[in-house]
Amino acid sequence: MDKHYPDAVSALKGIVSDGQTIAVGGFGLCGIPEALIAALRDSGVKELTCISNNAGVDDFGLGLLLATRQIKKMISSYVGENKEFERQFLSGELEVELTPQGTLAEKLRAGGAGIPAFFTKTGVGTQVAEGKETRVFDGEEYLMEKALVADVSLVKAWKADKAGNLIFRKTARNFNPDVATAGKITVVEVEELVETGTLDPDHIHLPGIYVHRIIVNANPEKRIEQRTVREA
Repeated sequence: MDKHYPDAVSALKGIVSDGQTIAVGGFGLCGIPEALIAALRDSGVKELTCISNNAGVDDFGLGLLLATRQIKKMISSYVGENKEFERQFLSGELEVELTPQGTLAEKLRAGGAGIPAFFTKTGVGTQVAEGKETRVFDGEEYLMEKALVADVSLVKAWKADKAGNLIFRKTARNFNPDVATAGKITVVEVEELVETGTLDPDHIHLPGIYVHRIIVNANPEKRIEQRTVREA
């Protein structure tokens, strides 16, 4: 089954709408689906709940959707370097559900695995625990966290075959596999697309059963959020 679409706009057509929950892979600006985010902005959909580690920067990544006020709520673990994100949060314009980073990853993984909730020690005794169920196991208190499932997941991978089997590249793997499995519909942006059967099965990081649509962005910008170099 060929899941390839000619561009990001056509890949999102008919599957995104107002009020949806959208999960987006990436960590800062590393491994973000740049073309799909831009197409989501251009689609004009609004009142979105976005699940992502953070919201990029002011003029790139999910920052593009914050600038156009298309996001009503962020479920994330880090405000990051995005000044507009910070401004909207502090002014009450943007609802933010701050989640410990490991908990956020596990909430997505659990959602993709069909596990509705799990218990973790992270957040016990803090504001994170307010209004949530706790339980004692072996004398230790644990906090129940509910899994996350997205209406649509936007994912960045390095390489795919036409059946949707994915290979991620180095640190750009980050949240992307968990985001992919947690989506009811998953759209993937890749740098290279090959024929089905070309990839070594031992090299595949995520099987194509989780992937519904694929686009090729052969030359992404891959902007660096904080460039640090060694002094000469």
